[in-house]
Amino acid sequence: MSERKRLLIVAHAPSPNTQALRDAAADGARHPDLEAVEVTVKPPLEAGPDDVLACDAILLGTTENLGYMSGALKDFFDRSYYPCLEQTQGLPFAFYIRAGHDGTGTHRAIESITTGLKWRLVQEPLICRGEFQAAFVDQCEKLGLSMAASLEAGII
Repeated sequence: MSERKRLLIVAHAPSPNTQALRDAAADGARHPDLEAVEVTVKPPLEAGPDDVLACDAILLGTTENLGYMSGALKDFFDRSYYPCLEQTQGLPFAFYIRAGHDGTGTHRAIESITTGLKWRLVQEPLICRGEFQAAFVDQCEKLGLSMAASLEAGII
């Protein structure tokens, strides 16, 4: 069996609903049929450049706060940007946003930072808009599964 791939999930989850989204993404990524992917889940204030440098792909999750990403995810980017800039170019990533409104500003901010890092977006962003719906949990689980399965298969 080949070496295990590492998927890092960095997700801001300040409420029971956002915790459900983060947990669903992790559950999907840890699907029992996937044997060659190691999943690490960290809140943004605990994750840092060493975690990014050690992973093979990253899944980001954030709330929409005043039309922007959470301060915790922005702090993660602030601490990780320069230490990772040269070494993580091409890193496969995806993200989800729990947006009470439309998620546009949050999407734009994440896209701007990850473009600067030269990370490679491998899935369309998942934007969970409006009132919370149980379908958001299923969508995050599918996103986690897709990221891990793609990583294991060598697609990303």
